Amino acid sequence: MGARMTAPILPPTDRNIDRAVELLRSGGLVAMPTETVYGLATNAADARAVARLYQAKGRPRFNPLIAHVADIAMACQQGNLSANARALAEQFWPGPLTLVVDANPTCTISDLARAGLDSVAIRVPAHPVAQALLGKFGAPLVAPSANPSGQISPTSAEHVAGDMSDRIDLILEGGTCAAGIESTIINARGEHPCLLRPGSLAVDQITAIWPGLIRPLLDPCAPQSPGQLLRHYAPSAKLRLNADAPNENEAYLAFGLRPACETPHLNLSLTGDLAEAASNLFAMLRALDQQHDAIAVAPIPMTGLGDAINDRLSRAANLD
Repeated sequence: MGARMTAPILPPTDRNIDRAVELLRSGGLVAMPTETVYGLATNAADARAVARLYQAKGRPRFNPLIAHVADIAMACQQGNLSANARALAEQFWPGPLTLVVDANPTCTISDLARAGLDSVAIRVPAHPVAQALLGKFGAPLVAPSANPSGQISPTSAEHVAGDMSDRIDLILEGGTCAAGIESTIINARGEHPCLLRPGSLAVDQITAIWPGLIRPLLDPCAPQSPGQLLRHYAPSAKLRLNADAPNENEAYLAFGLRPACETPHLNLSLTGDLAEAASNLFAMLRALDQQHDAIAVAPIPMTGLGDAINDRLSRAANLD
């Protein structure tokens, strides 16, 4: 048997979108850009395709997947959105918000994709390429980040190609992801919104629509949504967080106006802009990880998007 062909990176022309749809309908794996990170899409209803996706990522099968849908109407076919959940959806979809809701009897998302749970995680991505692909496919696509499980999420087509090209079928080019950090995940099944994963939609925007946010203690051995494993988004290099300066053997991932240092370094945002820092996080971690065995990371404020940035960094640094 010959070596597996590598997946082509193709521009999102109508012809290539149609080619991607054909692959998805036959159980294929297609990397698509979203406004957060690149996702590895497959037919949510096809358990064999979902199993292939898990295998390609090396992902634990108890870790549920997010179903990406074209619009609120498609979301409501799959899950039961309460009035409060619907209010969030109407305000923030398309966008970087995932809602975990009770699965409807009409839900077509496979049990494997839902990790056997009676709930389903749903979002409507804002990227025009993802929107075009979902619109033509006409059904939900599960699309976890297009990288090996637990490693740094991809924010460009080149990242996907470097990580996954020999395991998937096609990569749709969509430029660099604007947000750079995955979606915020809210459990919307109860009376109050429950934060399962901070992300690129700030929590205060959610509570402005639906007050009373709960931050539960979560069990990483029984995740209710993606992104809850203790070690996740991880580079090969050892990370040291909240470092005011690097040690002699460390590269430095700076934030804001930090003291000048001779150590190789990148800066998430010279101006201290958390949105810029979020969009740069994964790409800069990748760049430093390729050249260094240890990385010191500057303190990041916990306000706004800093919550999500610190969540990703703490999981990337966890060695348990």
